[in-house]
Amino acid sequence: MIPFNYLDLANVSENDTLEETFKNSVKIAQTVEENGFSRIWFAEHHNTVTVASSATSILIGHIAGKTKTIRVGSGGVMLPNHSPLVIAEQFGTLATLYPNRIDLGLGRAPGTDQLTARYINPNFRENAIQFPERLRDLQQFLSKDNASSMIRAIPGEGTEVPIWILGSSTDSAYLASTVGLPYAFASHFAPAQMKMALDIYENNSIKKGFKPHKMIAINIVIGETNKDAERIATSMYRMFLGLFRNERKPIQPPIETMEGFWSKEEEFQVKNMLKCSFIGDKNKVKKELEEFIEEYKPDELIITAPAFSLEDKIYSVTEFAKIMRSINKRKY
Repeated sequence: MIPFNYLDLANVSENDTLEETFKNSVKIAQTVEENGFSRIWFAEHHNTVTVASSATSILIGHIAGKTKTIRVGSGGVMLPNHSPLVIAEQFGTLATLYPNRIDLGLGRAPGTDQLTARYINPNFRENAIQFPERLRDLQQFLSKDNASSMIRAIPGEGTEVPIWILGSSTDSAYLASTVGLPYAFASHFAPAQMKMALDIYENNSIKKGFKPHKMIAINIVIGETNKDAERIATSMYRMFLGLFRNERKPIQPPIETMEGFWSKEEEFQVKNMLKCSFIGDKNKVKKELEEFIEEYKPDELIITAPAFSLEDKIYSVTEFAKIMRSINKRKY
């Protein structure tokens, strides 16, 4: 069976308050739990009006407290921004409060622009270079073997919180395969090196004597018709277009068509970033998803549903769950 998961950035839609955004994240979490998703993860981002998951561990605890069985974690925490000891304490606390339900996905990027990164941690660049060493420190703090150390994570020690390496390039693939950790690739916004990175991860893991376990991130926008889905997807297109135009806005309402809204060059750039997006009615998405799974053979999938309205997000995730149950039943 292919487990399927949800990545929530606590996206802020136009005219929604931050309080409403967090309430929507709770509703999404409860919906995906009811529909058989295995995990819901939150991503650390800073200095953007579109994403409200900057205090990632706090939001994880809030969502874990509002759900019952689904695993809740980070997708991811940007380790160079933080002390490994503090992350061990935070996630050790979460794992103690919610046993066997917490995941710790780690990234090397700042999750923001370079100026903001310096305000978060003046030593970010040095920490990013030392990412493998800081990862080992974090693993040590979470292990039972750390009990005799002079520096201990309490809570944290002995919780053995499962760690994932996240990435959007081949560098992260080499690291994950070298240390024998599961690997999640951010193909929902950076698909360019996906195949190469996944091949490196799988081949190098086997060479090192580890069993590879890879998760692929994708975007899902499902509508009752293909036309409905394309209209809903304009909010996602406009959000990514804002990256190229340096326009920071909350997620905008959908429009009937992007024709005339972007240039041909902008359309190419945005759609190139969003190659791993499945947009359409349930039949179109199912067909394309089956082909994607056959080609890339993920051990798990994690989706985003970047729609403007909560109702459209819920429709996408519930229909996606039906599609995955059908694929798993037929294929496995």
